[in-house]
Amino acid sequence: MESKILWSSYSLMFLVFCSGAAAYDALDPNGNITIKWDVISWTPDGYVAVVTMNNFQMYRIITSPGWTLGWTWAKNEVIWSMVGAQAIDQGDCSKFRSNIPHSCKRNPAIVDLLPNVPYNQQIANCCKGGVLASMGNDPSAALSAFQVSVGSAGNTDRTVKLPKNFTLIAPGGGYTCGPAKIIRPTLFITPDRRRITRAMMTWRVICTCSQFLASPKPTCCLSLSSFHNGSITPCPSCSCGCQNSSNCVMKTPHGNVPKKVNKPVLRCTKHMCPINVHWHVKSNYKKYWSAKITITNFNYRFNHTQWTLVVQHPNLNNATKVSSFAYKSLMPYTAINDTALFYGRKSYNDVLMQAGAKGNVHSDLTLEKDGKTIALKKGWAFPRRVYFNGNPCVMPSPESYPYLPNFAGTR
Repeated sequence: MESKILWSSYSLMFLVFCSGAAAYDALDPNGNITIKWDVISWTPDGYVAVVTMNNFQMYRIITSPGWTLGWTWAKNEVIWSMVGAQAIDQGDCSKFRSNIPHSCKRNPAIVDLLPNVPYNQQIANCCKGGVLASMGNDPSAALSAFQVSVGSAGNTDRTVKLPKNFTLIAPGGGYTCGPAKIIRPTLFITPDRRRITRAMMTWRVICTCSQFLASPKPTCCLSLSSFHNGSITPCPSCSCGCQNSSNCVMKTPHGNVPKKVNKPVLRCTKHMCPINVHWHVKSNYKKYWSAKITITNFNYRFNHTQWTLVVQHPNLNNATKVSSFAYKSLMPYTAINDTALFYGRKSYNDVLMQAGAKGNVHSDLTLEKDGKTIALKKGWAFPRRVYFNGNPCVMPSPESYPYLPNFAGTR
């Protein structure tokens, strides 16, 4: 009996440890989405608050159809009105006769407005369709905000009770939110920068993403090739599922999906991944070597806006030239500089188009060699890890790598 109790205790400790570790990302240890409520004024039965959502994740983005923020009211609060966002469901407001609230749900679900709404329904940083860029590629687009007027809530910092059970739903999933905590009131500076005001009350919620919870199966795979070898190491078969007639469509002569086909949307491949990243070693010289990265979209109905690609390779600290893509070094640990963030340039290739002739983007890299520690052999020239939009790509098995000779090119 004691052994069963001990085993149960150890199992519980293991599950707790794993669930906590699942939300930790070694390449982005400080990444999170922070939601902050600033009460800017009190009303006779509640308050008006500005809610801001900051994506502090370096390479995870929130794509269309965008985020959905939810919570549970602590008392019997209602939402009188909103600017910059809206509640999906109004709920039962039958007890109100004249002035009908925007939402009477005890657990409202809030979505962002679309960019083309009238100006009187907008506030600063709202109305992006719920799309959030990552902090790494565009900090100005990694912020979303809306204003909410809350009633039946109390009108002082002593009578207001914080909402609880916050949830954040986004494409790909995997977000878990902690409890709301009261913090020091936010300071606001007027546009002329001559006056400072402060929030009446501020609380904060932090949401983290767990890859373990996010994707039940991979969505990306990596293939490899090199200049000295005519063969290609393809994505592993069934990397993201296995091919059958019910979950893919064959390529048409013009690369388009037949009009009668609504689902599925993936092009039939052996790996069945929506995204394929290909790494090709182009050249090997005494002082430098070069590689080409190609990202191909096999989804016929989805464009990737503000996409991100993260590559881990020990020589990326010596990247001297990156064409086409924007490039930023990620240094989660100051002593290690082997991870790079790549993303598209605005109005050029920041949108990865759906499958077809234009459904790919590519970049050439030039990297300086360190003769003491670098040798392009035994798979060294290929990435250690690759992430697309925050999702890890399935890697080929090491024994299948197209090994490179340990000498420089003759040109």
